[in-house]
Amino acid sequence: MDSLSQIVLGGAIAAAIAPAGHRRAALLAGAALGTLPDLDSLPILLLTDDPVALMTMHRSFSHSLFVLPWVGWLIWWLCKRRNGRVAQAPARWFWAIQLALITHPLLDAFTVYGTQLWWPLQPHPTMWSSVFIIDPLYTIWLLIACVLAWWWCDRVAARRALLAGLVLSSAYLGWSLLAKAQVDRVAERSLAAMGLGDAPYFSVPMPFNTLLWRVVAMTPSGYVEAEYSIASDRGPMNFRGYPSNVQALAEARGIPAVQRLQWFNRGFMRARVRDDGVLVLSDLRMGLEPDYNFSFEVARRQGGGWQPMPPVQQPWQAPISGWRGLRTLLAAMWHRIWHADARTLRSVIVEEPPAEAAVPGAP
Repeated sequence: MDSLSQIVLGGAIAAAIAPAGHRRAALLAGAALGTLPDLDSLPILLLTDDPVALMTMHRSFSHSLFVLPWVGWLIWWLCKRRNGRVAQAPARWFWAIQLALITHPLLDAFTVYGTQLWWPLQPHPTMWSSVFIIDPLYTIWLLIACVLAWWWCDRVAARRALLAGLVLSSAYLGWSLLAKAQVDRVAERSLAAMGLGDAPYFSVPMPFNTLLWRVVAMTPSGYVEAEYSIASDRGPMNFRGYPSNVQALAEARGIPAVQRLQWFNRGFMRARVRDDGVLVLSDLRMGLEPDYNFSFEVARRQGGGWQPMPPVQQPWQAPISGWRGLRTLLAAMWHRIWHADARTLRSVIVEEPPAEAAVPGAP
């Protein structure tokens, strides 16, 4: 999730647990602890400039449920030795520190990026993908609670505000899981009707909401994509098909960068070969067709095979930019939430006519 969400979550949890007289200190401490796991980018940058490594090592050791409890214990122990607030209420501060840290990766796991909760074990990163990385309807309750708690300080009303903020934000996460389950049911029925019942797929909400969703499924020769609004759509999803160079991807599967990306994104990526023979892999989980946030040059065709090359991240070609673009995106999403529309969201944003595309790999 975004930094503001993590700051107010950590602050709200720590301030709700710590003694009333320590509330403002707990708000500041919790905010710092809620930010701490994301500082992993600094040591990673010192270790490598490989963009694939940078992407796949983020949210790893610093987000591990095997590591953070020990980090929390060490911080608690060091603070207690100073005979300050932590020493005055060690049990409360222990749990305030632990939960402010541990809830950070748990919240991140609700996004589609993926979080390595079990590092150093190597299962696929956890991606519940039920909220967008920035969602005001999650953050606003915690932000209000933290502001009121700072203002009211040691009053009983401050703790009530913090608990209310935590309950409302957690309830929103619960709603997002219910919404995702509804979208997944429709997606599975729609894919089965197309002969793609066994196709790997994922669903993820569009920016800033949990009513409009994007679903992508992999096919033998590419992938299919659809948008679905819980508020306005009825019946099966209208999937559109897109090609991917699955042969090149299979031939290059032994290259370390390809293997790393396959593990990280569970194979949800598009492969294309440029005219100069360079293989480019794009993570399908983040972006709008055909523009994806993370695309990497990973190999070059030489002779009859593929040779690894130092990975290069391609700049993201966003379909919109600036405040005007953001307003256009929000207006397009608002319209799509309340009105069924056969056009893609991107075609509405950039005012392109919808393109008819066959479903690759479907019978």
